[in-house]
Amino acid sequence: MAAEQGIDPIHQFRIEPIIPIHIGGLDLSFTNSSLFMVIVLGLACALMILGTSGNALVPGKIQSAAEMSYEFVGNMIKQTAGTEGMRFFPFVFALFMFVIFSNIVGLVPYSFAVTSQIVVTFALAILVIAVVIIYGVMRHGTHFLKLFVPSGVSPLLLPFIVLIEVISFVARPISLSVRLFANMLAGHITLKVFGAFVASLLGAGAFAVIAPLPLAMTVILTGFELLVAVLQAYVFAILTCVYLNDAIHPGH
Repeated sequence: MAAEQGIDPIHQFRIEPIIPIHIGGLDLSFTNSSLFMVIVLGLACALMILGTSGNALVPGKIQSAAEMSYEFVGNMIKQTAGTEGMRFFPFVFALFMFVIFSNIVGLVPYSFAVTSQIVVTFALAILVIAVVIIYGVMRHGTHFLKLFVPSGVSPLLLPFIVLIEVISFVARPISLSVRLFANMLAGHITLKVFGAFVASLLGAGAFAVIAPLPLAMTVILTGFELLVAVLQAYVFAILTCVYLNDAIHPGH
């Protein structure tokens, strides 16, 4: 079984219970996924608490990272949703920090990639769309429906355009969640395959001399996956800002 787990690229995504909890027929067990969510939350909180506690005139590494994260998300919101969008700063910042830390922690050997689970990314996407709909309806009422009615469209084409806009809006949580999930899943599977290939060559006698080639590729892919991890967090956050802008300025 251990040997199969070593070469099985899918085994790393299996959710396994750590503390079994069953209440009324519901499985509420504390799993490896739950554990790493707690770890991600702890790391994000530690960064912000340690980064803002000192408030030094010449910031250190942790303070610089905290300040850069704050300014990066703030500028992103202002550029996509305007100054009104800053009311959503805590929401967008929390999403960005959770996704980026989940992506990076998932690259650590023997860890668990939380964002490689479609149920997690879909839950985040549904949360974003729910905030957009609730805020848009509360602030604009029925005027929020202008989001589906672009201005300047011919009356003959309007029904088709409205249908396309509705389908596009409904597809948002799917595309938002699948984009993040698929990138993390594919990247981790690729790293696992190359890592297993290196291990196989090292134990294959004469073929061990070519093991450095896939090993070098694994190192390169790890660096590439780190870039993808940061980029996907940015994409998730920027699309969240775009969708929130629709709630703030429907029909624009």
